[in-house]
Order: sequence, then C-alpha cells, then structure tokens
Amino acid sequence: MIKLPKLVVIAAIAAGSFAYTAPASANDQLAVSICEYIAADDKNRLRSKLKSSRVKVRNIYDAVFCNGNNLLRHAVASNAVDTGEYIVKNLSKSSLEDGADIAWAEANHAGSPLIPIIKDRAGL
Repeated sequence: MIKLPKLVVIAAIAAGSFAYTAPASANDQLAVSICEYIAADDKNRLRSKLKSSRVKVRNIYDAVFCNGNNLLRHAVASNAVDTGEYIVKNLSKSSLEDGADIAWAEANHAGSPLIPIIKDRAGL
C-alpha cells in the first residue's frame, strides 16, 4: 500500500519537471519588444517602451541586436524610416562618425531613405 502513494509522488514530480520552462529575463523581453517595434516601424510604441523601461537608445545601442544587426541596421533592413530616424536622433554623433553603419547601409540597402539621415547626423 505504501508503494502506490510513492509512485504517485514520483509521477507528479516527473510531470512537473517536464512542464517547467524558465521565464525569459526582463532584458530579453525588452530586447525582443524593441526589435519588434523597429521592424513594425512603430516609433510611438518604441519610445513608450524605452521610457517605461527607463532606457536610452544610446545606452543599449551596442548591446541589443536584432537578427544579428544593431538597432540602426535593423531599422534600415526593415525599411523602418520613422524608428530609424528616431534612433539616429538619439545616438551621439561620435557613434556614427566612423561610417560603418553608412557603409553597411549603402552596400546592402542602397536606396534606403535612412542613409541621408544617418550621413547628416554623422556630419558626413
């Protein structure tokens, strides 16, 4: 008679261990939301998410990647002009002066309307 409850407990533990999934961290969820809002060219939701998370674009620019691209390149690749312009305006000029993002955009998305905006901000 003791074996039945012991078997039930073991089965419950085993079933519970398979059903558990670790929750995504808040930073991962924030990054996913940012990438989604950029891809959708939803500047208002992007601004709102950044503000509610107390995060600035220039502070996360080098840390968040969307499909292997930084935020600006993701905007160019997604043809997200409004969010791309918002990102450019919130970056320091020095972060754009090296021209790497401009060269990448010209090589991969030559007709992007964001290229002149990036060049203007970078002073090139």
